[in-house]
Amino acid sequence: MPALSADDLELLHQWRDGDETAGQTLFERHFDSVYGFFCNKVGPDAVDDLVQETFLGIVRSRDRFREEATFRTYLFAIAHRQMMKYRERWYKARDRGANFDLDRVEALDGSPSQLVISHSEQALLVRALRHLELDLQIVLELFYWQDLRSLDISEILELPHGTVRSRIRRAREQLAERIEKLTDDPALCASTVGNIEDWLRSLQGRRLHK
Repeated sequence: MPALSADDLELLHQWRDGDETAGQTLFERHFDSVYGFFCNKVGPDAVDDLVQETFLGIVRSRDRFREEATFRTYLFAIAHRQMMKYRERWYKARDRGANFDLDRVEALDGSPSQLVISHSEQALLVRALRHLELDLQIVLELFYWQDLRSLDISEILELPHGTVRSRIRRAREQLAERIEKLTDDPALCASTVGNIEDWLRSLQGRRLHK
């Protein structure tokens, strides 16, 4: 049985050597993070399938991982690819002129958040995040919720580091604009926008509704 204190790469090595329990430990360790990556981007009916496809991607490619990046960077690179494939399938199934971002916002706003929210600022922030273009939402959540460095995110998204840093700045600016449009409460708006980075980080590691 793998030690619970074993790091991710140790568990991956043990799994490659045939220890299925090590693989299960790796899955359990990262399940909530992967689930959280998807749950604020697509409707509940799609989340489970995307999580499953992400972990199947790890199973299929575990022997090709060259350890030039961290395991979490590798994990979220696979999750990001699954998200992009999902968006591509969505467009192929619809007529020209369909808008993925508008559709997912409508679907998500019509269902309760799967994140445990304890402050009005957090609820407003989660709603505003959903209203961002998907690519901007992803960089903010990877940076603030998954605690990944901009350099790691550039590897995940396969973009130049400078582009990722610019995208994070632009995403923060657009998030503040969305917050201002989504509330008529001046005090709530000021509290959320004025401490936007703190509120973003406050959602890191939040438990999910099961």
